[in-house]
Amino acid sequence: MKILVFGSGVIGSYLTHVLCRAGNDVTVLARGKWKEQLEHNGLKIRHHLQRKETLDHPKVIGSIKEDDRYDAVFAVMPYNKIGAILEPLAAVNAPLVVLVGNNMTPATMQEEILEKTVCDKQVLFGFQVTAGKRDKENGLLICERAGAGMMDIGALHSEPDPRTKVKLMLIFSGTGYKLNWQPDMEAYLISHLAAILPIGYLAYACGGDITRSTATQRSLMRLASREAFGMLKHQGIQTLPADDDQYYLPGVKGMLMQFIYFVMAKSKTIGDLIACEHCRNAYEEMEMLDKAFGEIIARSPGYPMPNWNALKVQMPEWEAIRKQYQKG
Repeated sequence: MKILVFGSGVIGSYLTHVLCRAGNDVTVLARGKWKEQLEHNGLKIRHHLQRKETLDHPKVIGSIKEDDRYDAVFAVMPYNKIGAILEPLAAVNAPLVVLVGNNMTPATMQEEILEKTVCDKQVLFGFQVTAGKRDKENGLLICERAGAGMMDIGALHSEPDPRTKVKLMLIFSGTGYKLNWQPDMEAYLISHLAAILPIGYLAYACGGDITRSTATQRSLMRLASREAFGMLKHQGIQTLPADDDQYYLPGVKGMLMQFIYFVMAKSKTIGDLIACEHCRNAYEEMEMLDKAFGEIIARSPGYPMPNWNALKVQMPEWEAIRKQYQKG
């Protein structure tokens, strides 16, 4: 199938790699020096846990042409930037658009795309479980992933229809990449913040290096997420993926999550690839997500969140974070 990937960061690049390996006709929209790198040397990825490197050669464009048609478009952009590409996405001649990544205004974005679209479109939302960083010096991406990768995907308040599921499975056919159908991606994207924001708070509290964290801080991080999931449930917001909140409660799953935190803290490479690199480079997105989640918390003013507050107060104010990480 003919696929367009709008965005070529870590997540978009791994997605491109998978789509190429599935035999699709893949085009990547990129700009600047990274576009030149992709054009001249191809997409080179070092898969950290798998201890291997891959090289793919997707088509590379800097802008969308009106006469180009695609079977599907995957837009992989940070939350603070994806709003700027909604109009171009509406202008793409493609029946399926998947917005991949953090998103606290999915309904608004879907409405804008459908209002301005040049053809009949279906809008889905996805979240790919991938992390990593760009190694500019060596012209490659370092990717952290488990297995062949996976994406949680669905419509705003339903799973994709059967025909769309078949199409998506064909797009990823033969790759081992897992598609998890979700019944309510709006709830999913809210639930996700209950898990990731405490990690961000701790990363910022430790100056962008989670290996400096203490066991007490890591325990506080899990308790903070537990409170956040409880608060969302109090508001009637479904936990998705289903039972994810169990990883923050006492029991086997809770012990597993605490072990994951321990590994992140004891391995600078893993901690950087999974959490700190993103916090340092995507601080604008993290600030926007924190503000949006804060508005949800404000709907339950009496709900107790002492651990959440105790962890968050350890990080600097956002103004100080912006000054620390902004590039000159």
